[in-house]
Amino acid sequence: MKTFLGADFLLTNKVAQELYFNHAQKMPVIDYHNHLSPRQIAGDTQFANMTEAWLEGDHYKWRAMRANGIDERYITGRAAAKDKFLKWGETVPKTLRNPLYHWSHLELQRYFGITKLLGPDTASDIYHFTTEALQTPEFSCRGLLSKMQVKLLCTTDDPVDDLLYHRQIAGSDFTVKVLPTFRPDKALGVDNPTAYQAYLNTLEESAGLSINTLDNLLEALQQRVNFFANHGCRIADLGFTTLPQPAVTGIGASFKKVRAGKKLAASEAEQLQGYILLELGKMYHAKGWVQQFHLGALRNNNTRGYKRLGPDAGYDSIGDFSHAIPLAKLLDTLDSTNQLAKTILYNLNPRDNDLFATMAGNFNDGSTIGKIQFGTGWWFLDQKTGMENQMNSLSNMGLLSLFIGMLTDSRSFLSFPRHEYFRRILCNLLGTDVVNGELPYDMKLLGTLVENICYYNAKNYFAFDLNEACGN
Repeated sequence: MKTFLGADFLLTNKVAQELYFNHAQKMPVIDYHNHLSPRQIAGDTQFANMTEAWLEGDHYKWRAMRANGIDERYITGRAAAKDKFLKWGETVPKTLRNPLYHWSHLELQRYFGITKLLGPDTASDIYHFTTEALQTPEFSCRGLLSKMQVKLLCTTDDPVDDLLYHRQIAGSDFTVKVLPTFRPDKALGVDNPTAYQAYLNTLEESAGLSINTLDNLLEALQQRVNFFANHGCRIADLGFTTLPQPAVTGIGASFKKVRAGKKLAASEAEQLQGYILLELGKMYHAKGWVQQFHLGALRNNNTRGYKRLGPDAGYDSIGDFSHAIPLAKLLDTLDSTNQLAKTILYNLNPRDNDLFATMAGNFNDGSTIGKIQFGTGWWFLDQKTGMENQMNSLSNMGLLSLFIGMLTDSRSFLSFPRHEYFRRILCNLLGTDVVNGELPYDMKLLGTLVENICYYNAKNYFAFDLNEACGN
Protein backbone atom coordinates (compact mmCIF):
# COMPACT_ATOMS: atom_id res chain seq x y z
CA MET A 1 0.00 0.00 0.00
CA LYS A 2 1.36 3.41 -0.98
CA THR A 3 1.49 6.42 1.33
CA PHE A 4 -1.02 9.16 0.61
CA LEU A 5 0.74 12.01 -1.19
CA GLY A 6 4.03 10.15 -0.94
CA ALA A 7 6.94 10.75 -3.29
CA ASP A 8 5.36 8.43 -5.88
CA PHE A 9 1.94 10.12 -5.71
CA LEU A 10 0.13 9.46 -9.04
CA LEU A 11 3.26 7.74 -10.40
CA THR A 12 2.34 4.09 -10.71
CA ASN A 13 5.52 2.72 -12.27
CA LYS A 14 9.29 3.25 -12.35
CA VAL A 15 9.30 4.89 -15.77
CA ALA A 16 6.76 7.48 -14.65
CA GLN A 17 8.86 8.19 -11.58
CA GLU A 18 12.01 8.56 -13.66
CA LEU A 19 10.28 10.99 -16.02
CA TYR A 20 8.89 13.06 -13.18
CA PHE A 21 11.92 13.28 -10.92
CA ASN A 22 14.56 13.62 -13.64
CA HIS A 23 12.65 15.86 -16.01
CA ALA A 24 9.27 17.33 -15.00
CA GLN A 25 10.04 18.27 -11.41
CA LYS A 26 12.98 20.52 -12.25
CA MET A 27 11.18 22.65 -14.84
CA PRO A 28 10.13 26.21 -13.92
CA VAL A 29 6.50 27.25 -14.18
CA ILE A 30 4.93 29.44 -16.85
CA ASP A 31 1.34 30.12 -15.80
CA TYR A 32 -0.08 31.77 -18.89
CA HIS A 33 -3.68 32.08 -17.71
CA ASN A 34 -4.86 32.94 -14.20
CA HIS A 35 -6.95 35.49 -12.36
CA LEU A 36 -4.42 36.64 -9.76
CA SER A 37 -4.52 40.24 -8.58
CA PRO A 38 -1.77 42.48 -10.03
CA ARG A 39 -2.46 44.88 -7.16
CA GLN A 40 -1.59 42.21 -4.60
CA ILE A 41 1.59 41.29 -6.48
CA ALA A 42 2.64 44.93 -6.84
CA GLY A 43 2.07 45.59 -3.15
CA ASP A 44 3.48 42.20 -2.13
CA THR A 45 0.38 41.65 -0.03
CA GLN A 46 0.67 39.77 3.24
CA PHE A 47 -2.55 37.84 3.88
CA ALA A 48 -4.14 38.40 7.27
CA ASN A 49 -5.02 34.74 7.75
CA MET A 50 -5.40 31.41 5.97
CA THR A 51 -9.07 32.01 5.22
CA GLU A 52 -8.24 35.15 3.27
CA ALA A 53 -5.42 33.41 1.40
CA TRP A 54 -7.17 30.12 0.71
CA LEU A 55 -10.96 30.42 0.76
CA GLU A 56 -11.85 33.89 -0.50
CA GLY A 57 -12.87 33.82 -4.15
CA ASP A 58 -12.50 30.04 -4.47
CA HIS A 59 -15.83 28.92 -5.85
CA TYR A 60 -14.59 25.30 -6.08
CA LYS A 61 -14.45 25.21 -2.28
CA TRP A 62 -17.67 27.19 -1.94
CA ARG A 63 -19.61 24.62 -3.98
CA ALA A 64 -18.29 21.80 -1.83
CA MET A 65 -19.20 23.60 1.38
CA ARG A 66 -22.74 24.30 0.18
CA ALA A 67 -23.11 20.65 -0.80
CA ASN A 68 -22.02 19.76 2.74
CA GLY A 69 -24.85 21.82 4.23
CA ILE A 70 -22.69 24.74 5.36
CA ASP A 71 -24.64 27.97 5.78
CA GLU A 72 -23.62 30.78 3.40
CA ARG A 73 -22.61 32.87 6.41
CA TYR A 74 -19.52 30.63 6.70
CA ILE A 75 -18.78 30.68 2.97
CA THR A 76 -19.17 34.20 1.57
CA GLY A 77 -20.88 35.78 4.58
CA ARG A 78 -19.72 37.66 7.64
CA ALA A 79 -18.64 34.84 9.92
CA ALA A 80 -15.23 35.20 11.54
CA ALA A 81 -12.26 34.08 9.45
CA LYS A 82 -11.37 31.20 11.75
CA ASP A 83 -14.97 29.98 11.88
CA LYS A 84 -15.05 29.87 8.08
CA PHE A 85 -11.86 27.85 8.05
CA LEU A 86 -13.21 25.41 10.61
CA LYS A 87 -16.25 24.85 8.39
CA TRP A 88 -13.92 24.13 5.49
CA GLY A 89 -12.07 21.72 7.78
CA GLU A 90 -15.38 19.94 8.37
CA THR A 91 -15.94 19.70 4.63
CA VAL A 92 -12.54 18.45 3.46
CA PRO A 93 -13.01 14.81 4.62
CA LYS A 94 -16.23 14.77 2.57
CA THR A 95 -14.27 15.63 -0.59
CA LEU A 96 -12.59 12.21 -0.89
CA ARG A 97 -12.10 11.38 -4.61
CA ASN A 98 -12.82 14.99 -5.54
CA PRO A 99 -9.69 16.85 -6.77
CA LEU A 100 -10.18 19.30 -3.91
CA TYR A 101 -8.92 16.61 -1.54
CA HIS A 102 -5.68 16.25 -3.48
CA TRP A 103 -5.23 19.97 -4.12
CA SER A 104 -5.90 20.97 -0.52
CA HIS A 105 -3.39 18.56 0.94
CA LEU A 106 -0.81 19.23 -1.77
CA GLU A 107 -1.02 22.94 -0.98
CA LEU A 108 -0.68 22.38 2.75
CA GLN A 109 2.37 20.17 2.14
CA ARG A 110 4.15 22.15 -0.54
CA TYR A 111 3.75 25.60 0.99
CA PHE A 112 3.66 24.87 4.71
CA GLY A 113 5.17 21.40 5.16
CA ILE A 114 1.97 20.15 6.79
CA THR A 115 1.43 16.40 6.39
CA LYS A 116 -1.53 16.06 8.75
CA LEU A 117 -4.88 15.44 7.11
CA LEU A 118 -7.18 18.45 7.33
CA GLY A 119 -10.37 17.68 9.21
CA PRO A 120 -12.45 18.80 12.18
CA ASP A 121 -9.82 17.62 14.69
CA THR A 122 -6.87 19.35 13.00
CA ALA A 123 -8.44 22.45 11.43
CA SER A 124 -7.84 24.78 14.39
CA ASP A 125 -4.14 23.93 14.71
CA ILE A 126 -3.63 24.14 10.95
CA TYR A 127 -5.40 27.50 10.82
CA HIS A 128 -3.14 29.00 13.50
CA PHE A 129 0.06 27.50 12.07
CA THR A 130 -0.62 28.67 8.51
CA THR A 131 -1.90 32.08 9.57
CA GLU A 132 1.27 32.66 11.57
CA ALA A 133 3.42 31.58 8.61
CA LEU A 134 1.53 33.95 6.30
CA GLN A 135 2.76 36.90 8.36
CA THR A 136 6.38 36.25 7.37
CA PRO A 137 8.08 37.64 4.23
CA GLU A 138 8.54 34.14 2.81
CA PHE A 139 4.75 33.82 2.58
CA SER A 140 3.90 37.17 1.01
CA CYS A 141 2.28 37.07 -2.44
CA ARG A 142 5.68 37.34 -4.10
CA GLY A 143 7.20 34.83 -1.73
CA LEU A 144 4.49 32.28 -2.49
CA LEU A 145 5.10 32.62 -6.24
CA SER A 146 8.86 32.31 -5.88
CA LYS A 147 8.46 29.24 -3.68
CA MET A 148 6.75 27.40 -6.55
CA GLN A 149 9.44 28.11 -9.19
CA VAL A 150 7.12 30.46 -11.09
CA LYS A 151 9.08 32.14 -13.86
CA LEU A 152 6.26 34.02 -15.57
CA LEU A 153 2.55 34.50 -15.14
CA CYS A 154 -0.16 36.27 -17.12
CA THR A 155 -3.06 37.90 -15.30
CA THR A 156 -6.50 38.58 -16.80
CA ASP A 157 -7.23 42.26 -17.42
CA ASP A 158 -10.05 44.33 -18.87
CA PRO A 159 -9.18 46.67 -21.78
CA VAL A 160 -10.03 49.71 -19.61
CA ASP A 161 -7.36 48.80 -17.04
CA ASP A 162 -4.61 51.41 -16.76
CA LEU A 163 -2.10 48.61 -15.93
CA LEU A 164 -0.72 50.72 -13.11
CA TYR A 165 0.12 47.68 -11.00
CA HIS A 166 1.80 45.95 -13.93
CA ARG A 167 3.97 49.03 -14.37
CA GLN A 168 4.84 48.96 -10.69
CA ILE A 169 5.78 45.28 -10.86
CA ALA A 170 7.86 45.85 -14.00
CA GLY A 171 9.75 48.64 -12.28
CA SER A 172 10.49 46.57 -9.18
CA ASP A 173 13.17 43.99 -8.48
CA PHE A 174 10.68 41.10 -8.46
CA THR A 175 12.20 38.20 -10.38
CA VAL A 176 8.89 36.69 -11.55
CA LYS A 177 7.74 38.27 -14.81
CA VAL A 178 4.09 39.38 -14.67
CA LEU A 179 2.29 40.28 -17.91
CA PRO A 180 -1.28 41.39 -18.62
CA THR A 181 -3.81 39.52 -20.76
CA PHE A 182 -6.37 41.44 -22.84
CA ARG A 183 -9.87 40.20 -21.86
CA PRO A 184 -12.56 42.19 -23.76
CA ASP A 185 -15.69 40.24 -22.75
CA LYS A 186 -17.47 43.43 -21.62
CA ALA A 187 -16.73 45.12 -24.95
CA LEU A 188 -18.91 42.44 -26.55
CA GLY A 189 -21.69 42.59 -23.95
CA VAL A 190 -24.22 44.14 -26.33
CA ASP A 191 -27.06 41.93 -25.07
CA ASN A 192 -27.35 44.09 -21.92
CA PRO A 193 -27.76 47.69 -23.12
CA THR A 194 -27.70 49.28 -19.65
CA ALA A 195 -24.45 47.63 -18.58
CA TYR A 196 -23.01 48.12 -22.07
CA GLN A 197 -23.66 51.85 -22.00
CA ALA A 198 -21.84 52.17 -18.70
CA TYR A 199 -18.93 50.11 -19.97
CA LEU A 200 -18.55 52.13 -23.18
CA ASN A 201 -18.45 55.33 -21.12
CA THR A 202 -15.54 53.87 -19.15
CA LEU A 203 -13.84 52.71 -22.33
CA GLU A 204 -14.16 56.24 -23.74
CA GLU A 205 -12.22 57.58 -20.77
CA SER A 206 -9.51 54.94 -21.06
CA ALA A 207 -9.05 55.36 -24.81
CA GLY A 208 -9.43 59.13 -24.75
CA LEU A 209 -12.02 59.31 -27.52
CA SER A 210 -15.79 59.39 -27.98
CA ILE A 211 -17.58 56.17 -28.91
CA ASN A 212 -20.67 56.99 -30.93
CA THR A 213 -20.26 54.61 -33.87
CA LEU A 214 -18.99 51.11 -34.46
CA ASP A 215 -15.86 52.53 -36.06
CA ASN A 216 -15.28 54.59 -32.91
CA LEU A 217 -15.54 51.40 -30.83
CA LEU A 218 -13.01 49.57 -32.98
CA GLU A 219 -10.67 52.57 -32.84
CA ALA A 220 -10.92 52.58 -29.05
CA LEU A 221 -10.25 48.85 -28.83
CA GLN A 222 -7.26 49.20 -31.17
CA GLN A 223 -5.92 51.96 -28.94
CA ARG A 224 -6.22 49.68 -25.91
CA VAL A 225 -4.63 46.75 -27.77
CA ASN A 226 -1.69 49.04 -28.57
CA PHE A 227 -1.50 50.16 -24.95
CA PHE A 228 -1.49 46.58 -23.65
CA ALA A 229 1.13 45.56 -26.24
CA ASN A 230 3.37 48.38 -25.03
CA HIS A 231 3.17 46.86 -21.56
CA GLY A 232 4.25 43.38 -22.54
CA CYS A 233 0.89 41.80 -23.35
CA ARG A 234 1.10 38.86 -25.75
CA ILE A 235 -2.23 37.12 -25.12
CA ALA A 236 -5.93 37.90 -25.53
CA ASP A 237 -8.70 35.85 -23.96
CA LEU A 238 -12.46 35.53 -24.27
CA GLY A 239 -15.13 33.49 -22.53
CA PHE A 240 -18.30 32.60 -24.47
CA THR A 241 -20.98 29.95 -24.31
CA THR A 242 -20.62 29.50 -28.08
CA LEU A 243 -18.89 31.76 -30.55
CA PRO A 244 -21.16 34.31 -32.27
CA GLN A 245 -21.27 34.64 -36.03
CA PRO A 246 -20.59 38.04 -37.67
CA ALA A 247 -23.05 39.78 -39.99
CA VAL A 248 -21.98 41.28 -43.28
CA THR A 249 -24.33 44.29 -43.26
CA GLY A 250 -26.41 46.29 -40.82
CA ILE A 251 -24.01 46.14 -37.92
CA GLY A 252 -23.39 49.86 -37.71
CA ALA A 253 -27.10 50.45 -37.25
CA SER A 254 -27.25 47.76 -34.58
CA PHE A 255 -24.42 49.43 -32.70
CA LYS A 256 -26.12 52.83 -32.80
CA LYS A 257 -29.27 51.20 -31.50
CA VAL A 258 -27.56 49.62 -28.49
CA ARG A 259 -25.50 52.77 -27.91
CA ALA A 260 -28.80 54.59 -27.57
CA GLY A 261 -29.75 52.13 -24.82
CA LYS A 262 -32.17 50.06 -26.88
CA LYS A 263 -32.46 46.29 -26.63
CA LEU A 264 -31.23 44.32 -29.64
CA ALA A 265 -32.94 41.24 -30.98
CA ALA A 266 -30.98 38.08 -30.23
CA SER A 267 -29.88 37.74 -33.85
CA GLU A 268 -28.78 41.39 -33.99
CA ALA A 269 -26.77 41.02 -30.78
CA GLU A 270 -25.05 37.87 -32.02
CA GLN A 271 -24.13 39.40 -35.37
CA LEU A 272 -22.74 42.54 -33.74
CA GLN A 273 -20.76 40.49 -31.23
CA GLY A 274 -19.41 38.33 -34.03
CA TYR A 275 -18.29 41.34 -36.04
CA ILE A 276 -16.47 42.91 -33.09
CA LEU A 277 -14.84 39.56 -32.31
CA LEU A 278 -13.70 39.19 -35.91
CA GLU A 279 -12.13 42.64 -35.94
CA LEU A 280 -10.40 41.97 -32.61
CA GLY A 281 -8.99 38.76 -34.08
CA LYS A 282 -7.41 40.78 -36.88
CA MET A 283 -5.86 43.15 -34.33
CA TYR A 284 -4.39 40.24 -32.41
CA HIS A 285 -2.89 38.74 -35.55
CA ALA A 286 -1.29 42.06 -36.47
CA LYS A 287 0.36 42.19 -33.02
CA GLY A 288 1.56 38.59 -33.15
CA TRP A 289 -0.56 37.77 -30.10
CA VAL A 290 -2.13 34.47 -29.09
CA GLN A 291 -5.92 34.40 -28.71
CA GLN A 292 -7.67 32.08 -26.26
CA PHE A 293 -11.31 30.96 -26.43
CA HIS A 294 -12.93 29.44 -23.33
CA LEU A 295 -16.18 27.91 -24.56
CA GLY A 296 -19.08 25.98 -23.13
CA ALA A 297 -19.86 27.27 -19.62
CA LEU A 298 -23.51 27.60 -18.60
CA ARG A 299 -23.24 30.49 -16.15
CA ASN A 300 -25.30 31.93 -13.31
CA ASN A 301 -27.84 29.11 -13.22
CA ASN A 302 -29.06 29.86 -9.69
CA THR A 303 -31.10 33.05 -9.85
CA ARG A 304 -31.34 33.44 -6.08
CA GLY A 305 -27.60 32.92 -5.67
CA TYR A 306 -26.77 35.29 -8.52
CA LYS A 307 -28.95 38.06 -7.07
CA ARG A 308 -27.25 37.64 -3.73
CA LEU A 309 -23.62 37.23 -4.75
CA GLY A 310 -23.28 38.10 -8.44
CA PRO A 311 -21.20 36.16 -11.00
CA ASP A 312 -18.29 33.76 -10.34
CA ALA A 313 -19.79 32.59 -7.06
CA GLY A 314 -20.07 28.88 -7.78
CA TYR A 315 -23.35 28.69 -9.69
CA ASP A 316 -21.94 27.76 -13.11
CA SER A 317 -21.86 24.36 -14.78
CA ILE A 318 -20.97 22.48 -17.96
CA GLY A 319 -23.20 23.42 -20.89
CA ASP A 320 -24.34 21.27 -23.81
CA PHE A 321 -23.85 23.75 -26.64
CA SER A 322 -23.03 23.09 -30.28
CA HIS A 323 -19.58 24.45 -31.13
CA ALA A 324 -18.36 22.89 -34.37
CA ILE A 325 -19.99 25.12 -36.99
CA PRO A 326 -19.55 28.55 -35.33
CA LEU A 327 -15.98 27.73 -34.32
CA ALA A 328 -15.07 26.52 -37.79
CA LYS A 329 -16.66 29.57 -39.43
CA LEU A 330 -14.85 32.08 -37.22
CA LEU A 331 -11.45 30.46 -37.63
CA ASP A 332 -11.96 30.01 -41.36
CA THR A 333 -13.06 33.62 -41.88
CA LEU A 334 -9.86 34.85 -40.25
CA ASP A 335 -7.72 32.24 -41.98
CA SER A 336 -9.14 33.05 -45.43
CA THR A 337 -7.39 36.44 -45.34
CA ASN A 338 -4.35 35.02 -43.52
CA GLN A 339 -5.29 36.93 -40.35
CA LEU A 340 -5.76 34.01 -37.99
CA ALA A 341 -3.62 34.49 -34.90
CA LYS A 342 -2.18 31.64 -32.91
CA THR A 343 -5.19 30.25 -31.06
CA ILE A 344 -5.89 28.10 -27.99
CA LEU A 345 -9.27 26.35 -27.75
CA TYR A 346 -10.67 25.25 -24.38
CA ASN A 347 -13.85 23.20 -24.05
CA LEU A 348 -15.81 22.66 -20.85
CA ASN A 349 -17.92 19.69 -21.92
CA PRO A 350 -15.76 16.52 -22.14
CA ARG A 351 -17.92 15.23 -24.99
CA ASP A 352 -16.26 17.95 -27.13
CA ASN A 353 -12.66 16.77 -26.62
CA ASP A 354 -12.32 15.10 -29.99
CA LEU A 355 -14.20 17.92 -31.69
CA PHE A 356 -11.80 20.57 -30.38
CA ALA A 357 -8.73 18.42 -31.01
CA THR A 358 -9.68 17.89 -34.65
CA MET A 359 -10.80 21.50 -35.12
CA ALA A 360 -7.32 22.65 -34.13
CA GLY A 361 -5.83 20.51 -36.87
CA ASN A 362 -7.93 22.20 -39.53
CA PHE A 363 -6.06 25.49 -39.27
CA ASN A 364 -2.44 24.61 -38.78
CA ASP A 365 -0.70 25.98 -41.85
CA GLY A 366 2.99 25.22 -41.33
CA SER A 367 3.79 28.81 -40.39
CA THR A 368 4.13 28.15 -36.67
CA ILE A 369 4.77 25.03 -34.63
CA GLY A 370 1.48 24.06 -32.99
CA LYS A 371 -0.26 27.21 -34.20
CA ILE A 372 -3.74 26.10 -33.11
CA GLN A 373 -3.72 24.45 -29.68
CA PHE A 374 -6.26 22.23 -27.97
CA GLY A 375 -5.96 23.67 -24.48
CA THR A 376 -5.55 21.77 -21.25
CA GLY A 377 -8.51 20.54 -19.21
CA TRP A 378 -10.39 23.64 -18.10
CA TRP A 379 -12.42 24.37 -14.96
CA PHE A 380 -14.47 21.25 -14.19
CA LEU A 381 -12.03 19.23 -16.33
CA ASP A 382 -8.75 20.22 -14.63
CA GLN A 383 -8.68 16.99 -12.64
CA LYS A 384 -7.01 13.62 -13.21
CA THR A 385 -9.63 12.07 -15.49
CA GLY A 386 -10.22 15.33 -17.36
CA MET A 387 -6.52 15.88 -17.97
CA GLU A 388 -5.95 12.31 -19.10
CA ASN A 389 -8.92 12.49 -21.47
CA GLN A 390 -7.74 15.79 -22.94
CA MET A 391 -4.23 14.45 -23.52
CA ASN A 392 -5.56 11.21 -24.98
CA SER A 393 -7.74 13.10 -27.47
CA LEU A 394 -4.84 15.39 -28.34
CA SER A 395 -2.54 12.39 -28.79
CA ASN A 396 -5.02 10.56 -31.00
CA MET A 397 -6.08 13.53 -33.12
CA GLY A 398 -3.00 15.76 -33.06
CA LEU A 399 0.52 16.00 -31.64
CA LEU A 400 0.95 15.76 -27.89
CA SER A 401 4.61 16.70 -28.32
CA LEU A 402 3.59 20.27 -29.26
CA PHE A 403 1.18 20.75 -26.32
CA ILE A 404 1.79 23.92 -24.28
CA GLY A 405 0.76 22.31 -21.02
CA MET A 406 -0.87 23.40 -17.79
CA LEU A 407 -2.20 26.62 -16.27
CA THR A 408 -3.91 27.33 -12.96
CA ASP A 409 -6.87 29.50 -14.10
CA SER A 410 -6.99 30.43 -10.42
CA ARG A 411 -7.56 33.42 -8.16
CA SER A 412 -5.43 31.92 -5.40
CA PHE A 413 -1.72 32.38 -4.79
CA LEU A 414 -1.74 28.91 -3.19
CA SER A 415 -2.89 27.03 -6.30
CA PHE A 416 0.43 26.46 -8.05
CA PRO A 417 0.88 22.84 -6.93
CA ARG A 418 -1.68 22.13 -9.66
CA HIS A 419 1.26 22.30 -12.06
CA GLU A 420 2.88 19.47 -10.10
CA TYR A 421 -0.42 17.58 -10.19
CA PHE A 422 -0.56 17.91 -13.98
CA ARG A 423 3.09 16.95 -14.42
CA ARG A 424 2.69 13.79 -12.39
CA ILE A 425 -0.37 12.83 -14.44
CA LEU A 426 1.51 13.49 -17.69
CA CYS A 427 4.51 11.41 -16.62
CA ASN A 428 2.29 8.55 -15.47
CA LEU A 429 0.42 8.57 -18.77
CA LEU A 430 3.67 8.22 -20.70
CA GLY A 431 5.24 5.80 -18.23
CA THR A 432 2.25 3.48 -18.43
CA ASP A 433 2.52 3.44 -22.22
CA VAL A 434 6.18 2.43 -21.91
CA VAL A 435 5.36 -0.36 -19.47
CA ASN A 436 2.67 -1.60 -21.86
CA GLY A 437 5.08 -1.60 -24.78
CA GLU A 438 3.20 1.21 -26.54
CA LEU A 439 6.09 3.68 -26.37
CA PRO A 440 9.85 3.00 -26.48
CA TYR A 441 11.88 3.13 -23.30
CA ASP A 442 13.98 6.01 -24.66
CA MET A 443 14.51 8.49 -21.85
CA LYS A 444 16.15 11.09 -24.06
CA LEU A 445 13.11 11.09 -26.36
CA LEU A 446 10.53 10.96 -23.56
CA GLY A 447 12.41 13.30 -21.24
CA THR A 448 12.59 15.95 -23.94
CA LEU A 449 8.86 15.54 -24.56
CA VAL A 450 8.08 16.04 -20.87
CA GLU A 451 10.33 19.10 -20.48
CA ASN A 452 8.83 20.68 -23.58
CA ILE A 453 5.23 20.19 -22.43
CA CYS A 454 6.04 21.43 -18.92
CA TYR A 455 7.94 24.55 -19.97
CA TYR A 456 9.66 25.05 -23.31
CA ASN A 457 6.64 24.69 -25.61
CA ALA A 458 4.81 27.53 -23.82
CA LYS A 459 7.92 29.71 -23.67
CA ASN A 460 8.41 29.37 -27.42
CA TYR A 461 4.74 29.47 -28.41
CA PHE A 462 4.09 32.79 -26.69
CA ALA A 463 7.55 34.09 -27.62
CA PHE A 464 8.17 35.01 -24.00
CA ASP A 465 11.54 36.67 -23.47
CA LEU A 466 12.42 35.68 -19.94
CA ASN A 467 15.71 37.57 -19.95
CA GLU A 468 14.25 41.06 -20.36
CA ALA A 469 12.08 43.12 -18.05
CA CYS A 470 8.57 43.69 -19.32
CA GLY A 471 7.58 47.07 -20.73
CA ASN A 472 6.93 49.96 -18.40
